[in-house]
Amino acid sequence: PLCGLAAQMLILEKSTVQKSVISVQPPWTTVFRGERVNLTCNGFHFYAQEKLKGYRWFSGKARPRETPGNTLEVRDSGQYRCQAPGSLPSNPVHLIFSSASLILQVPYSVFEGDELVLRCQKRGREKLAFVKYTWNQKIISGSDESLDLLIPKASLNNSGCYQCIAFLENAYVLRASQTNVQIQELFSRPKLEVTDSQPIEGNPVNLTCGTRLPLERPDTPLRFGFFREDGVVISNWSRSPDLQITAMWREDSGSYWCGAETVTGGIRKRSLPLQIDVQRIPVSGVFLETQPQEDQVVEGEMLVLVCSVAKGSGNTTFSWHREDTRESLGQKSQRSQRAELEIPVIWESHAGRYYCTADNGYGLIKSEAVNITVRTMEMVPAVQEPFHSLGMILCDFMLIHCFVALQEQPHIISSVLGSCFSSAHGFLSPLEREPIVAARHQGPPSPEKKDIVIFILQKRKLKLKKQRTWLWEGVAMLMAQLLYNFPFNSLGACPVIKPGLPRSGELTCLPPNRCHRRVCISPSKFLEQ
Repeated sequence: PLCGLAAQMLILEKSTVQKSVISVQPPWTTVFRGERVNLTCNGFHFYAQEKLKGYRWFSGKARPRETPGNTLEVRDSGQYRCQAPGSLPSNPVHLIFSSASLILQVPYSVFEGDELVLRCQKRGREKLAFVKYTWNQKIISGSDESLDLLIPKASLNNSGCYQCIAFLENAYVLRASQTNVQIQELFSRPKLEVTDSQPIEGNPVNLTCGTRLPLERPDTPLRFGFFREDGVVISNWSRSPDLQITAMWREDSGSYWCGAETVTGGIRKRSLPLQIDVQRIPVSGVFLETQPQEDQVVEGEMLVLVCSVAKGSGNTTFSWHREDTRESLGQKSQRSQRAELEIPVIWESHAGRYYCTADNGYGLIKSEAVNITVRTMEMVPAVQEPFHSLGMILCDFMLIHCFVALQEQPHIISSVLGSCFSSAHGFLSPLEREPIVAARHQGPPSPEKKDIVIFILQKRKLKLKKQRTWLWEGVAMLMAQLLYNFPFNSLGACPVIKPGLPRSGELTCLPPNRCHRRVCISPSKFLEQ
């Protein structure tokens, strides 16, 4: 086709309807008059307005004709189309059978990445001495060795009007008519599509990089990649045009684009940017609960404060507070609608009103306060037996001795402390356990030995109101004084008394059984509550 007529004749019609495809052999759109060109019609058998038994051919205003096969030999200039059974009519091909002395032959169909060959041909046997090629009236090539113009990898920029100028050996100059060459897209510019351009934070999003292949090249392999405006690679190049992002967060908001490229040809195209704005749901319905429930908290046990929100997305900052003292107990930031704060050991002094807050960037929301009461673990009433009180005091001495050993021999803290705690902890009320817990976390206790003895015995005296504990306290003080000077048994949490003294031997306190009974055992005798 001539320049000026090419635009409407060679640009592929952008349609998703399956058309027949026509091919030309030899591939040139311009040949000399008297030569022959074979046209081949291929169909896709997807759709047709009417059922055809053969192949239908159209040429200008002439009546269509049918052939049993898919080829047609032509010798006349004109515009040709074909229609295969089950397909719509093809795009037109314009053929020129020229009577000129010099012609420029260009291929009917050239796609991006193809090798483009332009051939300058003279009628007759006289040879050409030199050939020049022009593109849009600019000289781009001249050679006396090759009469062809070769572009190894064509691009859309190579489209335009070409002409060849031939110099004969007798210095005669021939000019071929200008011919339009339209390089066709191997695939259309990709378009990025998203299931939701304003997704709720935390929800999945599907991205699709869509493009179209021409009917002539339906099997061209492509790869796809997904990117964000700041250069972040969302997905590496792969054969799949789809990508699922399992969860989108507010910081993922931005401009996204995708790319498509051929696997081997090096043709790459980029989509227009697409803005995705992730929507965050403000927190609401902040609620504080406790485990165990606020009226079932027992002194010495663990308390878990659970802060939750009914609605809210994204990174949420939870914090816990005590209302009466305005004390901040802790803070956590996480992508969750629920967070927990553990208080390892709860004491009676922890009783009070507590609340929590939550904030995900839209303002701090406070829960209603929860009143936590702490129940004190009472000891089983003491029996009116002397041996009972003496047994409890002897167990106390085992604990006192552990503290003393820690003060005098700090290098055995780990073995001594673990043994003391496991043996004596089960006999003590939560108030009496407190110094043990402090010792486990901070090392040996700082009070003097006498203060430790008095502290523990005073605690015990409160539990034995009906006992004549003054007698046993005196015995206890005497035994404690003896224990200070005797070695420590590293195999257990029991003092070792020198042979020869009354009740010599090893003393061990066992945990209470299901009946809340405590037992202190020595080799010679045991005392039971």
